Formats: sequence, C-alpha cells, structure tokens
Amino acid sequence: MTSELRISRARLAANIEAVRTRIAPAELLMVVKDDAYAHGVEAVTAVALDAGVRWFGAIDVRSALRAKVVAGDAARVFCWLTLGAEDATTALAGGLELGVGDADYLERIADVAREVAVVHLKIDTGLHRNGVRPEDWPAFVARAAELEREGRIRVAGIWSHISEASDEDDDVARAAFDAAVEVARAAGLNPEVRHLAASAAGWARAEFRYDLVRVGAFCYGIRSADGPELPGIAPAATLVARVAAVHDGEAEIGLGSLDGLPSSLSGAASVGTPAGARALRRVGLASSVVQAWPGAAVGDEVAVFGPGASGESSSTTLAEAIGTVGEEPVLRVSPLIPRRIVD
Repeated sequence: MTSELRISRARLAANIEAVRTRIAPAELLMVVKDDAYAHGVEAVTAVALDAGVRWFGAIDVRSALRAKVVAGDAARVFCWLTLGAEDATTALAGGLELGVGDADYLERIADVAREVAVVHLKIDTGLHRNGVRPEDWPAFVARAAELEREGRIRVAGIWSHISEASDEDDDVARAAFDAAVEVARAAGLNPEVRHLAASAAGWARAEFRYDLVRVGAFCYGIRSADGPELPGIAPAATLVARVAAVHDGEAEIGLGSLDGLPSSLSGAASVGTPAGARALRRVGLASSVVQAWPGAAVGDEVAVFGPGASGESSSTTLAEAIGTVGEEPVLRVSPLIPRRIVD
C-alpha cells in the first residue's frame, strides 16, 4: 500500500450523532451523493443505519440506488436529479423517492411508474436551481393532487433549496416555502415531510429544519470553507501515503496530482508525520515532497489530510488555502486509491 483513504467508523458515527442531536426533533436525511463524498456509499450507509439514520439522499441515481440496496426497507432514499424515462423507471423500480421540480417530469414519472410513485414536489424559492416557479405552483400541485387521486403517485414531501447567501435572503425563501406548502395543502395534498435546509442552515437556524434536514458534508466531518469549527464534528477520513524515499532533508511520498492532490497546494499546506506537522513542499504528477523530520524513513506514514491527530490539515483547511470548498480535496481523491474502514 502506497496510499489509502481511511474512514473511521467511530468518527463517522459520532458526527452523525452530533448532527442528529443538533437538528432534533427534525430527522436527518444523510446525503450520500458522489459515492458518499468519496467515502464509499455501501460502507457509509451501513454505519449510518447502525447510528439510527432512516433517510438517505443523493443527486445521482447510482449513489442513491447503492444506498437503497444496503438500506433495504430499513430506510427511505431520495433522489433529486431530473431523469429521463429510462432512468426514472430504474429509480422507481429500485425503491427510490424522486424529487420533482418540473411539470413535464411529473407527467413522465406518472407515465412510467408500474406502481405508485413516491415523489417530493419542489418549489423554486428564489435560488433558481430547478423547482417550479411560484406563479406555476398552483396548477402544478393541482395536477399532482389529481394524479394522486388516480393512484399513480403519492406526494410524500414538499421541498426546496435555499442560497444561504444571507439570513435576509433565506428568510424570504422560507416565507415563499411556507406559502407553497399551504397552496399544496389547499389543493388536497397532505405531504408527510417538508425539507428546506441543508447542512449550514440546518445547523444554525432551528426555524429552517421542518421535518427533515438534508446534511452531507457535516456528517463526514467537513466544515464549510471559512466557516466555524463545529462542536462534536471532526473529519472521518484520513488520506494516508507512505514515504518512498528520503534525501536532502525531504521525504517523498507516493501520492501526486494524478491521484487527485491539487498541485496548487505546493508550498501552501502542512501534512501530518510521525513527528507532527511538516510542510508540503511540492506536488508532482505521481509523487510529492514533504519536509523531512528526524528519523524519517521509507515506509513511514504521512497523513495528507484528516482530523489532525498527526498534525495534518483538514480537507477544509486545504481547500481554504487554494480558494475552494471543503469537500473538494476529498472528492478529488482518485477512485483507484483504496478506501478502508477502520475502527
């Protein structure tokens, strides 16, 4: 092994518990998009189920279906990408609940469903990231109610995204969301769940939690870039590489930009070593160079990012150094690098 991404089962479970405690009595919908933030859908879903999670969600159908295979009837899985007829058929057959923010998509789902399709209707509350415009919402929910009476769909939820650009903007969005829910109910719909907030708003503002909160990054211990540290939350994943050579006060590790380590981190970050934090001096294509430490030897482990136990930076700290978001360093890790669950 020259490098691997180690995921701590205990740390992941602790993060999930911290999030669930914070947002209670709302339920956690744990986001497992992009292969569970590159941690591995199957392993993450299993840990989360043991931790009491009963809702999962993903933009992409593949991650959502993989989570549903693990969860079975023990949890509900929500997918919010607008799909073509073939993918929608596959998603429904796999037991997924679908987010619908488009009138044509609602009809497509009703047409391909072999059994009652479970859907969550999306209102555009100002972000313009998919969702039915407020002026079209009354006709949209009236049609949904008609399809529900026909037994072709079941409206399980009303949902939306918010910008989290400012409290003022988010308050406007919340008012629009509340109004949309009332219009839906007046049309004869009785949604089980309402969900508006993702990680940041769900953590900070109780009035945005409703029945479900969609939380991704925080569950994995990834804080927002330029955001505060979060009580009870720490990175669950540690990217580890072994020393391949030591020379002239430098240690070479078998991890480079081809493995997903951004070359822009050269000279801008520290990593963890057996002797604590050391500078990441250069990122090459297939290997990188780290400031050596007394006694550095071939085979020693270097933590490129992680919870800080060896002096390494978190993925968010690395991201801040190069002006991006906290999950990017994790998501860039090559799928060829093994993922290993550790206690």
